[in-house]
Amino acid sequence: MSKLHLFDMDGTLLHGSAAAVEISRQLGLDREIGELERGFAAGQLTPVQFAQRACELWAAELTELQVAAAFDGAPWLTGIREVWADIRARGERCAVISLSPAFFVERLLAWGADAAHGSHWPAVPIRQAVEPAGILTSAAKVRIADELCVRYGLTRADCVAYGDSLSDTELFAAVPRSVAVNADHHVSDLASYAYAGRDLREAYALVRTGQ
Repeated sequence: MSKLHLFDMDGTLLHGSAAAVEISRQLGLDREIGELERGFAAGQLTPVQFAQRACELWAAELTELQVAAAFDGAPWLTGIREVWADIRARGERCAVISLSPAFFVERLLAWGADAAHGSHWPAVPIRQAVEPAGILTSAAKVRIADELCVRYGLTRADCVAYGDSLSDTELFAAVPRSVAVNADHHVSDLASYAYAGRDLREAYALVRTGQ
């Protein structure tokens, strides 16, 4: 039986960081994005509000070269490409679903993901306002997972979710197996397995050995 492996990105594939943090670092806005991240984590900002504030910070200064530099220099877990290659070699599927900007998330397609879904932030350089309807939420992760299941001829029973925080709770509750990766309290009690470390191969091994 095939499976669909669903990966969060910020805090999961990215160790202790997020796309907005890495992009802001390229612009010297570490303190400003840190304040927004803390507000979002505390529930003081919605995903739409966070996106609006971050885009205001970046304005028209952000370039594609800086996005590429942020992606290439980000603290990715080790073994992502190897895990995804193994998943595909087994005839299974893997996808990334993240609230972060799609122009960052979709770069993971080149690493072997079958699908990569992010929020539709304005194109770089940012000269337009955020469209609230394009910003993903925790509930949207479940909707996208269902759409992927239809595409691949699978069901929620065939899914494994990997995540770390509040935005993953609804997906963890919707699928039968999940891995809390360097996670906080929001998902640790919901997960089938827990992993702390910097190698995705080790987190993935929990799923394989737990079959």
